[in-house]
Amino acid sequence: MRYGPLVERLAADGSEGWAVHFRAWERQAAGIDTLVLTVGDSDFESPPEAVAACKAALDAGKTRYTAILGDPRLRKAIAERHARQTGRATSPEQVVVAAGAQNALFSVVLSLLGPGDEAIVPEPMYLTYPGTVATPGGVMVAVPSPAERGFHVDPAEIEKAVTPNSRLILIASPNNPTGAVLGRAEWQAIGEIARAHDLWLVSDEVYADLVYLDDPVYPASLPELAERTIVVSSLSKSHAMTGWRAGWSVSPTPELPQHLFRLAIANTYGSPQFVQDAALAALEAAPGALPALREAYAKRRLAVAEAVDAIPGLSCLRPEGGMFVLVDVRRSGLSALDFANRLLDDTGLALLPADGFGASAAGHLRLNLGTPYTMLKDAMGRLAAFAAKL
Repeated sequence: MRYGPLVERLAADGSEGWAVHFRAWERQAAGIDTLVLTVGDSDFESPPEAVAACKAALDAGKTRYTAILGDPRLRKAIAERHARQTGRATSPEQVVVAAGAQNALFSVVLSLLGPGDEAIVPEPMYLTYPGTVATPGGVMVAVPSPAERGFHVDPAEIEKAVTPNSRLILIASPNNPTGAVLGRAEWQAIGEIARAHDLWLVSDEVYADLVYLDDPVYPASLPELAERTIVVSSLSKSHAMTGWRAGWSVSPTPELPQHLFRLAIANTYGSPQFVQDAALAALEAAPGALPALREAYAKRRLAVAEAVDAIPGLSCLRPEGGMFVLVDVRRSGLSALDFANRLLDDTGLALLPADGFGASAAGHLRLNLGTPYTMLKDAMGRLAAFAAKL
């Protein structure tokens, strides 16, 4: 039987790295001592207000079709949140509720790109970006963000990547997997590039509530970018709600949501009411990240970074945001994949080789901070013991 060419375009790179994760799961299922710190889930529970709202919605029989673009109450709450962050008036008509940030991103990119259109994306980048850009026939143009620059992209490199086929810039700040957070001057420079070449900015702000240094700069707040920034975000990371699939997009005008409406008709056909009631309750209870979660991640990032830096031959940059730490294993003489496989076999500790996120992350392993401190301490002991044998 034949399959369409689209599924081939969606094939993600980095499959070798994920093989480490799947092996770790198999070990756990077999009862073998294994610490899995590969994926970005959290040890925190979803807000009780969200759980209660979901239960109440189900008990009330809210299991019918819903408004395609989202519950008006939730769209209003997201618009008010965006207005607080950016200082710019935002109407509910600019908001589209989605099944997580990835669904929002997928729909936005399908609305902006056609065959041969280019998306400029700093790497390391989240693993779904290449497939998302490829789906409408778009071309990914990766721009390096080397470790030597703290994994910050040089706006001049973005400028050099612009061609007549460029249509958008896609950036996550904080970045997954590096935790790099762009500052005001960097965003302003990117804004000047976008304005000069009439490019959209798609701003992935899933981790924007998890910034540990200065307050985050929201690109839609800047005059250079306000009219061309589309934000995608969710409650997955900030509110420990990964499985709820509660996300959204915010467009600079109500025009794009009309295109997203047509996509949703042929795709999700709306979001479950009980999920939307839970999302609204979560935002009302904690408009930003859950305070205890954010505080815990901030402390864990420092504890892990200090522990890694104390291991001869290893090092890491302190992430400025997000929920991951990148462990630099380049001085070990092993590739990240070899290091990760041997680490898992020797100690039962599973970390994710970061090469699949982009060439700038080669030689690094991603570690999830959404892990209890006692488990992180155990992981650091296993990592140190393994490194001592090299």
